[in-house]
Amino acid sequence: MKLFKKASVLFACAVVAGTVTSAAIAHGDNKHSSAPVVKEQKEWGVAGDAAAVKRTIDVSMGDDMRFQPGKLEIKKGETIRFRVKNTGALLHEFVIGTKAENAKHAELMVKFPGMEHDEPYMTHVDPGKSGDIVWTFNRAGTFEFACLIAGHFQAGMVGTITVAAN
Repeated sequence: MKLFKKASVLFACAVVAGTVTSAAIAHGDNKHSSAPVVKEQKEWGVAGDAAAVKRTIDVSMGDDMRFQPGKLEIKKGETIRFRVKNTGALLHEFVIGTKAENAKHAELMVKFPGMEHDEPYMTHVDPGKSGDIVWTFNRAGTFEFACLIAGHFQAGMVGTITVAAN
């Protein structure tokens, strides 16, 4: 979220300065930072290590604004690799979070549709491509995954993750 906040501040400064260009706020270029992953504890878990992956869950997302599967069950403590395939012709993303966090982020995406952001719990996937997320679910609860691109979340492009306390 630190990068997200930093991007929001930079965007706001650029708007005030009148220097925003489409390149400055590009969302779907899939050229994200190669910096080390920051392991910041979130309500829904923490970035995982590839060596600790217990299983891979394949998820597809398409222009019907739906994920398949739309509901996932995970055990507390599991490290999961999500392999997310975009079967559509539009850019989509897969963002893990709480219902409140995703709704808040989706509102910002409507206001700033080209906003650039990159966190270990999200992947932006071009049409016909795949993206991966490795995440450790170290807290029980009900969370969600969503496409927060303007209009997609509002069209119902949301799924549920239930993390059982073993």
